[in-house]
Amino acid sequence: MEVKERLARNMKRLRKERSWSQEALAHEADLDRTYISGIERMVRNPTMTVIDRIATALECSMGDLLD
Repeated sequence: MEVKERLARNMKRLRKERSWSQEALAHEADLDRTYISGIERMVRNPTMTVIDRIATALECSMGDLLD
């Protein structure tokens, strides 16, 4: 499985476990909702800094998002 697919799958799963919308995650990570959507649809290539912000917002490690 490609890393973009793993990131999208894990990010969406962790977001839904918290009952968060894409907008809620975007707010917590200080990102735009459309950027979160793009990552989940695998059309965006986030930097490590962005992945770190998402991991911090979801209270998980970057590894949890990329495994």
